[in-house]
Amino acid sequence: MKITNVRLTVLETDQPVRQFELIKLAGQQRERWLHAPPSSTGAESGSATRRQHEFVLHVDTDEGITGHCTAISEGVASLTRHDVEQLRGLVVGEDPLYREHLYQKLHQGTRWLYRVPGWFGSFDNCLWDIAGKAADMPVWALLGRVRDSLPAYLNIRGATIEEAVDDARAAVGEGFIATKDHFYHPFRENIEWLTAIREAVGPAIELMHDPVAVYTYDEAVTVGKALEGLGYRWFEEPLTEQFHNKLVQLAAELTIPIMANETLMYDVEISAQWLISGATDLIRYNARTGVTAGLKLAHLAELHGTNVEFNGNGGLWGLVHAHLLCSVQNTSFYEYFPGGWHDEVGKSLGMMNPVIPERGRISPPDAPGWGAEWDWDLFKKRTVEVWD
Repeated sequence: MKITNVRLTVLETDQPVRQFELIKLAGQQRERWLHAPPSSTGAESGSATRRQHEFVLHVDTDEGITGHCTAISEGVASLTRHDVEQLRGLVVGEDPLYREHLYQKLHQGTRWLYRVPGWFGSFDNCLWDIAGKAADMPVWALLGRVRDSLPAYLNIRGATIEEAVDDARAAVGEGFIATKDHFYHPFRENIEWLTAIREAVGPAIELMHDPVAVYTYDEAVTVGKALEGLGYRWFEEPLTEQFHNKLVQLAAELTIPIMANETLMYDVEISAQWLISGATDLIRYNARTGVTAGLKLAHLAELHGTNVEFNGNGGLWGLVHAHLLCSVQNTSFYEYFPGGWHDEVGKSLGMMNPVIPERGRISPPDAPGWGAEWDWDLFKKRTVEVWD
């Protein structure tokens, strides 16, 4: 079997293009800036009418098997038309079952191609889809299944402490055994909110805190010790990754596990070094930058006696992570976002079986490859451009 083409479809969603303002967080020892929705409608710039785009990559073969996976359309490791052309020139004529060969070629060649690490992740995920379809097996069977299903945690929200408490209670009522917050208040106020959530849901529910690096080192120590007393599962992004030395110090100071490498998780080698150096206790990864690289990190973490925890849905609106999470022993949760935003986007573009937790748990489909079910007529209606 040989690769004959690499194509990318650009689809228009119902979601408006996201624009942000930056606001200063009050009550901090030094300036901290957070994103917030713009105060105006953005009509002057046209953002009120422009819609977000989603990418789907397709890898065709001479045996009529095509691998499909969503690709990163914006931000780190996002694909451009030139990236797709470059990829096509490197892989057409190669055997798609030679995944490790192709991974090593593209991974080692990334520096020489002047691309960001992880840029070919969606291509790697298409190869897994092809392998499953060629073998008439789901990807989880190729990987080797370790569990039938996995619990999800819900990202809770609330403009007030009362709303956050109600959201946490509602999550537990829906069957979630874990929740995570993104509280961005001054650190002492955050401790009050964190305490209220624990008191509301009781000791049996797993809780995680992700302040997205709003703390100073001293504030992070204070919050971390409070989290330890409250029995939280992990402390995510307490500081930015740029403060590597402070993260090493913080991880040594606290007993609660630190998860620190989210903005670097697309770079498999840097993430590995953060773990080896002690700057993080847990590895963060999103398989949008490739299942093959993610498995390497998972095995590294396992041999270091720790977990890899997957960020977001990982591709195909949850299917990629569902397969991985049921095949990687040292992981614990699927990350789910409130209101089913990712699910609804997937369904609106023609993917009929996005991952939706049932009583707080998820599992992958049994169909070959990723098992995605497509309404191709709707997919075509949503298509605004094809890079082929």
